[in-house]
Amino acid sequence: MTTKIGIDDAGRGPVIGPMILAGVLTEGEEQEIELKELEVKDSKLLLPAKRKKISDKVKEKFKHFIVRTEPKEIDDCTNLNTLEALKAGMIINHLLKETKTKEKISVIVDCPSVNIKAWTETLLGFIEEKSRISVSCEHKADFNHPIVSAASIIAKEAREDEVKRLKLEYRVDFGSGYPSDPSTVEFLEKNVKDPKYKNMIRFSWSTVKKLLDEKTGKQKKLEF
Repeated sequence: MTTKIGIDDAGRGPVIGPMILAGVLTEGEEQEIELKELEVKDSKLLLPAKRKKISDKVKEKFKHFIVRTEPKEIDDCTNLNTLEALKAGMIINHLLKETKTKEKISVIVDCPSVNIKAWTETLLGFIEEKSRISVSCEHKADFNHPIVSAASIIAKEAREDEVKRLKLEYRVDFGSGYPSDPSTVEFLEKNVKDPKYKNMIRFSWSTVKKLLDEKTGKQKKLEF
């Protein structure tokens, strides 16, 4: 199979901002070689300047598709793994329409779930033309497969662009958006109950729930 689709996510763990999934399509061995020549690798192993440069080239040279998942979608879903399978299915369905090949298409996805078999079955439930593809869901696929590395890179850059956009739009600095970031925690401590920021915060995250509980408790004490 020389036609491939690689899929990976970025921003699954943050408490602020969207989760991004990206897919990249290669058609033929020449494109695979071209992808490797760009020196793609797991986005976590690249410095920001290098990552952006590669991302721009991948988007310029290869068919791709990016899907955003907003904080409210994450808060409203009953299972994040299922929601991510839905979004990955959307990418596959879109990219299948971008190629006319009659051969079986190899789809490689960096699996977000510890249960690869169950998640693969969930993903297949969202794919319209199952007969056209062979799906492989793997852990560390972004490290082991250049096409998934490429998807990892453009997903990460898209996530970074979203963070920059939010900071400019709201004129605030909340750090990286990850709950382990002191700047993010400080922002949440000050603003978690401000309706101005409700669309960018994931209220279902334990970090936010704890802060809300603390603030509600303090208010009750003041009332008495």
